[in-house]
Amino acid sequence: MRDGGPAAFQETVSQIDSDAPPEGIVTFLFDLLHIDGEDLLDVPLVERQAQLVSIAPALTIPRVLTSDPDEGERVLAASLEAGHEGVVVKDSASQYAAGRRGGAWRKVKPVRTYDLVVLGAEWGHGRRQGWLSNLHLGARDPRSGEFVMVGKTFKGMTDALLQWQTEALLERETSRQGIAVMVRPELVVEIALDGVQSSTRYPGGIALRFARVKRYRPDKDADEADTIDDLRALLPARA
Repeated sequence: MRDGGPAAFQETVSQIDSDAPPEGIVTFLFDLLHIDGEDLLDVPLVERQAQLVSIAPALTIPRVLTSDPDEGERVLAASLEAGHEGVVVKDSASQYAAGRRGGAWRKVKPVRTYDLVVLGAEWGHGRRQGWLSNLHLGARDPRSGEFVMVGKTFKGMTDALLQWQTEALLERETSRQGIAVMVRPELVVEIALDGVQSSTRYPGGIALRFARVKRYRPDKDADEADTIDDLRALLPARA
């Protein structure tokens, strides 16, 4: 945790994977699967959680049992305010499905969309062979006026969009780098993403998380695209 709030996911994982003692790692328990020789996998969630609270009340995560949508919205808002990505909604009568979430669990978090500029694309393979698929995405740097690469995505595209996209990008081709076709930064595309994380992989120092294409924006010019500062504002605050 940082400054009372959660640290970025990749920071937590890097600490767990390292040999150094973790700093700021807090343990929370969200389920109880076995106790005193008894297997609880087939016991309803509400009963498993009641037993968990009885043996480790200080370590259980905050939860609300409700069927009221408005109450659910309030819980989500409070989670986001605390710096979390969202909430996990679970069926209180569900059994534990080992190794998968299944239909009884749903991760709920806000979807953010940003207008970014296509800097290039990579040729696809398999059923996407012959189409430009994996987009190189850039955000506008308001200081230099240039576009800074912040990530890639091949998700969210229909066959019709891939066909149009390939033709549109080839019309704007400036060079080739391996399997990538670089283009004039003219096309604006609306990208949905779950957030950003610090990264040395791209020049902008950040990387998009779970980026996917929503639509192209022919109504927007490249100089109207979102900026690198807009994306950096999504980074978790550091203490």
